[in-house]
Amino acid sequence: MTVIQEATETEIRILRLLHEGLDDAAVARRLCVGHRTVQRRVHDLMKRWEVNGRVALGARAQELGVYEVVDTHQVPV
Repeated sequence: MTVIQEATETEIRILRLLHEGLDDAAVARRLCVGHRTVQRRVHDLMKRWEVNGRVALGARAQELGVYEVVDTHQVPV
């Protein structure tokens, strides 16, 4: 299992929304969860991915391709 597979779909959505510039409260509203839930999920990811701080978490997510957009409408040629 790869590191990115260890992240839940919700955790990946949180990372992507934070990457877009939303704060914890805005992410919570967007996902219909509590503010503390967002903070806890971020903290859990930092522990699991062994990084110190949100900047390092964002950098690790970037390395893992969390922010890459997958075009599901693209037709293979």
